[in-house]
Amino acid sequence: MFSGIVEECAVLTDMVKERENIHFTFKCSFAGELKIDQSISHNGVCLTVVALAGDTYTVTAMKETLDRSNLGLLHIGDEVNVERSMLMNGRLDGHIVQGHVDQTATCTDIADADGSYYYTFRYAFDKDMARKGYLTVDKGSVTVNGVSLTVCNPTDDTFQVAIIPYTYEHTNFHAIKVGSVVNLEFDIIGKYLSRMIQYK
Repeated sequence: MFSGIVEECAVLTDMVKERENIHFTFKCSFAGELKIDQSISHNGVCLTVVALAGDTYTVTAMKETLDRSNLGLLHIGDEVNVERSMLMNGRLDGHIVQGHVDQTATCTDIADADGSYYYTFRYAFDKDMARKGYLTVDKGSVTVNGVSLTVCNPTDDTFQVAIIPYTYEHTNFHAIKVGSVVNLEFDIIGKYLSRMIQYK
């Protein structure tokens, strides 16, 4: 379980394909604090630490994860947003994030907001999935590349998020351009509510 509050950007230093899996090695400041089997969110994808070496750690993504997320598009030197699992004795600063990416979206516009930025994203809309809560709602929560954000101006297949300078500088939003592919996790509370309504 995560909060969507990114700790830092980790840098991809190595990737090894093994059959349908890819082993990703990342460098970050807290690598020395990690343990084997620990869960880390990478651009919103929960992956398990399988190896440690100095200031790097390795995780493995299987085909399902690679197909559903943007991890398969990574190159050596790319930054990913990382967050360790949430401690249950603290404040929940973001929202409840599972680390289970639902699908990807594409950035279609970046607009200056006099110091901040509005990013617009488009995703494949499916009416049946929307009935199950796979959609965005105005002022609701959405996770973009592991970042907990508030939705603005949603349509059936687009939404905007407002990014303040701190978030821009301390996450990989500074590397997102028009055409970039990001990971989405829709709000779990909306999914549960949508599911319960189906059985009324």
